[in-house]
Amino acid sequence: MKRIALISVFLSFFFSVSLLAQKGSNVVDEVIWVVGDEAILKSDVEGMRRDPSWSQIKGNPYCVIPERLAIQKLFLHQAAIDSIEVTDSQINAYVEERINDWVMTAGSKEKLEEYMSMPISQIREELNNRYKDEMTVNKMREKLTEDVKVTPAEVRRYFKDMSEDSLPLIPTQVEVEILVQHPRIPEEEIARVKEELRSYAERITTGSMSFSTLAILNSEDKGSKLQGGELPYMGKGELDQAFANVAFSLTDPNKVSKVVESEFGFHIIQLIDKRGDKVKVRHILRKPVVAQKDIDAALARLDSIADDIRKEKFTFEKGAMLISDDKDTKNNRGLMTNRKQTPEGERIQTSRFEMSELANTSSELARVVDGLEIGEISKPFIMTDSRGKTVCAIVKLKNRIKTHRAGISEDFQVLRGIVLNKKKEERINEWIREKQQSTYIRINEDWCDCEFEYPGWVK
Repeated sequence: MKRIALISVFLSFFFSVSLLAQKGSNVVDEVIWVVGDEAILKSDVEGMRRDPSWSQIKGNPYCVIPERLAIQKLFLHQAAIDSIEVTDSQINAYVEERINDWVMTAGSKEKLEEYMSMPISQIREELNNRYKDEMTVNKMREKLTEDVKVTPAEVRRYFKDMSEDSLPLIPTQVEVEILVQHPRIPEEEIARVKEELRSYAERITTGSMSFSTLAILNSEDKGSKLQGGELPYMGKGELDQAFANVAFSLTDPNKVSKVVESEFGFHIIQLIDKRGDKVKVRHILRKPVVAQKDIDAALARLDSIADDIRKEKFTFEKGAMLISDDKDTKNNRGLMTNRKQTPEGERIQTSRFEMSELANTSSELARVVDGLEIGEISKPFIMTDSRGKTVCAIVKLKNRIKTHRAGISEDFQVLRGIVLNKKKEERINEWIREKQQSTYIRINEDWCDCEFEYPGWVK
């Protein structure tokens, strides 16, 4: 019952309109706003009002929600004029992540379908439509503000006369070094996984079972198994190199590849389509099972390594360079890198992680780091790495920057982002007011008595 209650709260917004129709709601639908040639229905507003996230809404929801929908219509209309589109792969990736989360919450695909009274395919279709609009609006906003810039002088002026108590609070940040050991996987276990995949390929080739069915039943790629192993159109640079080499070499959709090893495990692959420099394939992923004795052996090795570092036989940094199995950090002397995106969309790298960011990387890692003092080396522990593999690690807390009020010198990028976002919002607000004047807008008289954020709706 707890699961059903949780998923009820989580999904109510996305499918409220469908549920109202299925349950024979007494709500009589009507057009309440028209923006350009797009109508906003009373059912649209009722659906959004049932979203739990609106429980903290400030103001009358029957005023705020129609206005938010109207603003969305303005962005979508402009996006159509400017030929702004989002790719199927972008939408699909986001939708599949949401569906997988919901399946885990419900307990199974069948339970989710039972609760929603609709098949996964219909849930996926409704989510696709919703997220396509949301992503298109975001892309349009980005285009409208892409030329907005801020100078260091503007940042300094903005915060010059601000009291210390008014400055933003920067959460605790950490710098972490890591040394990883992969538990040894016996050759017989690797051979077992390969033989298992070969048996799947034979069943597909002989027609005794489809690739999609076998993927749903057996693949260990949570992101694609519910779609029968299908991946969105992807370029070579988006895929593991070994996987990409095989995927792009396939020419016959009726054939199955040989077993290929990637950083994620072992796969068989089937071509679906090629489009320009992108390929669409389905795959089945299987991972060798790591035995507890091999995990224990890796932990013991790390315990010995940590002991030698504490005795100053060599440094943690040298050990990471020479011993660590983590290719992402060993060439950086074990220092973990946080890859982030600036407000301008520029990707940057920093060695600082907020604890929430570290937890997104690995909850086990964050828990260990949270209990360390600066310079302390952890005990060996087990974690799941970014490729979904079970690994063993020790970490050293290089630095901890405690929660503090932002300062121009040490937190310039944070303050710059605040000023930049303010300027972008000013640009967006100005654009909305201009569009209000040039767009046909009609509001049902019963819905006009509102204090709108943008007063120009009622003409």
